[in-house]
Amino acid sequence: MRKREYLDTTSEISFKFYQTKDDFIVDEVALSEFKGKGNYLILHVKKVELTTWDMVAIFAEYLSVPAQKIGYAGLKDKYATTSQYISVDASYEKMLKKFYNKQIRILSTTRHSHSIRMGDLSGNRFSINLHFVDNIDSGKIEKCARKIAKNGLPNYFGYQRFGRDNDSIQQAKDMIKGDIFIEDTKIKNFLISIYQSAFFNDWLRERVELSYEKNDGKFLLLNGDVYISKDKKLSTPKIMPKREFEAHKLTPTGLLCGRDVFRARDEAREIEKEYDDEFLQEKGYRREALIYPKDIECNYVKKETKLNISFTLPKGSYATVFLESIANKNYTAKDVKAKTKQK
Repeated sequence: MRKREYLDTTSEISFKFYQTKDDFIVDEVALSEFKGKGNYLILHVKKVELTTWDMVAIFAEYLSVPAQKIGYAGLKDKYATTSQYISVDASYEKMLKKFYNKQIRILSTTRHSHSIRMGDLSGNRFSINLHFVDNIDSGKIEKCARKIAKNGLPNYFGYQRFGRDNDSIQQAKDMIKGDIFIEDTKIKNFLISIYQSAFFNDWLRERVELSYEKNDGKFLLLNGDVYISKDKKLSTPKIMPKREFEAHKLTPTGLLCGRDVFRARDEAREIEKEYDDEFLQEKGYRREALIYPKDIECNYVKKETKLNISFTLPKGSYATVFLESIANKNYTAKDVKAKTKQK
């Protein structure tokens, strides 16, 4: 997979960040308010250095229920402190009052009419410490972050999507070609999503490069692009909607190849078809090509040469991609999971 390229890039800004429980904090933003009544109990939980699946398994064992009976909206990083919402049958409310785990804390509970389903969140709020930042670079980082929030961030899938050393990409390709057989449905679906994601990232890189060549680094709209509105409706306008795009009312999308998916047309399709597998039988999707980070806050601690940056991203987007765009470099899992914070 090729290097991720970004819009609005400047010279490389030097800083380090680490996916640790103290330096990488993520809070899930609920899709809507919970009703406060119903047959399901909603738990707002904080976990430390656990995957979402690990946490669900702990609750499942404690309640003696299958893990499938516990609802959650999204998967959160292991190497972080994260909060998210999960749901269980309300009959377990009394039992959960005695729940204890040193890596999990129940922050609050409420009732709701149905269980939480995958995707039932609007986004995530991040608070990340950037280390070895001098006073000049702290100003550059904030200025760059706000410029990206205005002009848009290429919505790449981050390095986390593809496994350490991108080894999962080759495994996914081998499975699609039929060279290997995967029996586990969860692993199979995960590899298919990696296959789709790799195509998307390569397509987005080409569109970013084209934007540099022909539009001074501002994302270039093409005839036949498929747009998504704020209410998640897809369309291919006959006239390029530049005003709506600049007002963030319509966003161009890229293809996650598969069946039953709206494909681009005309000029946009000429590029898209290079990153399409029309024979893939799994469901296809469209993904926003750009996102707009919101509510950016920066707090610089000179004595510690540390800048805390907080921001909100829509669901499915990667904080590490935002940091890559600011730094003008690509990161890997090895870069951010160092055991010691060495310059």
